[in-house]
Amino acid sequence: MKKIAIIRESRTDDSRTPLAPIHVKVLSNEFPEISIVVQPSKHRCFSDQEYENHGAILSENLEACDLILGVKEIEPELLISNKKYMFFSHTSKIQPDHSAVAQGTPGMDKKKLIKEILKKRITLIDYENIRDNLSRRYLGFGRFAGIVGCYNSLNLYLQSLGQKSMPRAYEANTYENLKNNVSKRDFGNARIIVTGDGRVAKGSLEFLKFTNIKKILPSEYLQNNNSSAVFCNLPTSSYVARKDKNVFGLQHFINNPEMYISILNQYISSASMLISAHYWDPKSPRLFEKKDIEKFNNLKVIGDITCDINGSIPTTSRSSTIHAPHYYLDRKTLKEITNKNEALAVMAVDNLPSELPRESSKEFGDGIIREVLPYILGKDDGRIKRATIIKNGEFLPFYNYLMDYIISA
Repeated sequence: MKKIAIIRESRTDDSRTPLAPIHVKVLSNEFPEISIVVQPSKHRCFSDQEYENHGAILSENLEACDLILGVKEIEPELLISNKKYMFFSHTSKIQPDHSAVAQGTPGMDKKKLIKEILKKRITLIDYENIRDNLSRRYLGFGRFAGIVGCYNSLNLYLQSLGQKSMPRAYEANTYENLKNNVSKRDFGNARIIVTGDGRVAKGSLEFLKFTNIKKILPSEYLQNNNSSAVFCNLPTSSYVARKDKNVFGLQHFINNPEMYISILNQYISSASMLISAHYWDPKSPRLFEKKDIEKFNNLKVIGDITCDINGSIPTTSRSSTIHAPHYYLDRKTLKEITNKNEALAVMAVDNLPSELPRESSKEFGDGIIREVLPYILGKDDGRIKRATIIKNGEFLPFYNYLMDYIISA
């Protein structure tokens, strides 16, 4: 392998990049035989000049490159035959019944994308599937999704209280500014739930440390006697239980999600805000059902950081955008309304890390340098093979189920 490329993202509202300029310099030092080619872009969070200053080659033509890196899905017509690509394809969760097909870039035809990859005999490695033997991800934008998603949700909650909102995350521009903004605000007697125990949840929990909101245990939360703002974190074992009443086991849940039911209602019934920051498998139970909403009288805001359309959070019927980050639902019909009074507010931005693109791209690129490229350029310990959905135009056995999706009507 001699040339690695950074493609220009098709999505103009997402300025992230898989590698920052500093990573070009790091790669040049560690692998002097490798050249980094950058496709020029007016929308990327780092300028073309910054990449050139660190030793990258600017070029529109990526035909001579061996590995092409992106962030979001690549438009099918832009794919180059017989190349190796690495990006978030948002395809591995798709089921034959088309569930989870709405993940990723709005309007992206996943079926067309997969067919084009097969037709052009491309190799597709998906960042989301670069995991260890216990299915733990090696890299992702999750931490910053959690940070920005928590900030946006808290901002929406302040609006629901009639308070002046904080600047938008992308306007604040840096993580330090987000922390300063939120540290000055009063959240009354808010009762907040954060679901999950992965990167996204940890990002939200990290950010909540900079607020005046007190962390309490789930058992304390159920007592419902706080006079000031509180939050509790619910790991997987707290919001799902086995149908057969046996003891929860994380690995058992990962392997058999259909054997579990949600037990979140006991917590959300008194919550004023839910921050959904957990990983969701389409075979897993939803956290609650649409019919349950009317029981959640205190719930003002749902911050759905996971943004699985029609997934674990049934109120997430569509994603929102950075510039229009929330929408309001009638509590009985769950149809979108403009009247904010008594409505349920939903924040479901699907590209949250792009609000802090430089910092999130730097962290993501650190992961690629440390956990991915050494196993592509050197000996693979299995992580790259497990993440390879299609190799030279053919599905690897573990992903053969996607064939049922692309041949379905």
